Amino acid sequence: MKNVILLTIDTLRRDVLGCYGGGSLTPFIDSIQDHCIRFNKSHSSGPYTQAAFPGILTSSYYLEYGRQKILSGKRVLISEVLKKSGIVTTGFHSNPYLSGYSGWNRGWNVFYDSMEDEVDEKVPYIKAEKINKKVETWLSSHVTGSRDKPFFLWLHYMDVHEPYIPGRKYIDLVDSSIRLTEEEMLGLFKNVLLKRDVSNKGNVEVLRKLYCAHVREVDERVKEFFEILEKRDVLKDSWVIITTDHGDEFGEHGGLSHDGKMYAELVHVPLIIYEPARENGEVVDTLVSTIDIPPTIVYLFGLSQVNAFQGHSLFPPEDYLEKGVAGEAVDKHGSQEKGEEKEVHYYREGDLKIIYHERGDSWELYDLKADPKELHNIIETSPYAERMKQVVRPRIRRYQG
Repeated sequence: MKNVILLTIDTLRRDVLGCYGGGSLTPFIDSIQDHCIRFNKSHSSGPYTQAAFPGILTSSYYLEYGRQKILSGKRVLISEVLKKSGIVTTGFHSNPYLSGYSGWNRGWNVFYDSMEDEVDEKVPYIKAEKINKKVETWLSSHVTGSRDKPFFLWLHYMDVHEPYIPGRKYIDLVDSSIRLTEEEMLGLFKNVLLKRDVSNKGNVEVLRKLYCAHVREVDERVKEFFEILEKRDVLKDSWVIITTDHGDEFGEHGGLSHDGKMYAELVHVPLIIYEPARENGEVVDTLVSTIDIPPTIVYLFGLSQVNAFQGHSLFPPEDYLEKGVAGEAVDKHGSQEKGEEKEVHYYREGDLKIIYHERGDSWELYDLKADPKELHNIIETSPYAERMKQVVRPRIRRYQG
């Protein structure tokens, strides 16, 4: 039985990866594609961490039981399923929304969430380099004492996330003409990004380039992680799933960061599965969702599927029944939302994508083949509008009924 590793990189846009046509920011991730299955149409179940991670780790949707700050006991974490089956479960991350205080520590033999560690406003998380070191320390112990026991390892990098204050080396790799100090970069975060101020296109472009510099840096951390796996002689026996919770916006739909929106820059996400024995890369154009990740992990461990999981295993590919994908969130703007919470939903089927905003009771519909940037709302003219609405309507406030 092989190990399964889930590497999630917070806020990683699909279109910044070279293997998805994003240029040269990710040379290492691009270099391993001959050993990977790459999903071209993978979608997140939500546009920000709280809305997205129930899909990634519990194969369920954010609002299934209403908006709850503490993980509902009705949700089944992939770690709980695996631990009960005798698989060693370990998690290392630095995202406060996924902490033990919020219930995400269920079912782990080892769980690190950094909540006891000090951080500062320039780097409000534990960097990937330190996460890698913690993983290497754990792997050293595991290989020495329990090598015959398969493990599930989840690690989550926060380094692409705002505030965008990358090192000089990585800024130069993206645009050496940017000569901002760390204080000036922090000022852009506070005065432009936090205020969602897109009035100055130059500022937005600088923020985008600083973000890209972080992407370049994280690619090196991914390379470093793979080298750790090779050093500990476990890479050859491990599947590695690489994905994100959501993307980031740089003015495409009038905002910045990742709010309660459902456009491609936030929910059309990368999903790559590294298979050590594979010698020829494969590209899959099937429409899939991040809620399919837990059932896929269960399948890779040879276990029975879990009734509580709403997704479906991506393996074997010929048995995957393509269906529409959905996502949901609270329609927030910024980290603090005041007033009554309103829902936002999306549903994609083929090249059609519908979005519903409870705030204003409004609908949007896009033909992604003709309009991939989602700029022309055809809800009033499309003959498919009513059928798409009928799929979404039962999902709205369903936990109240």
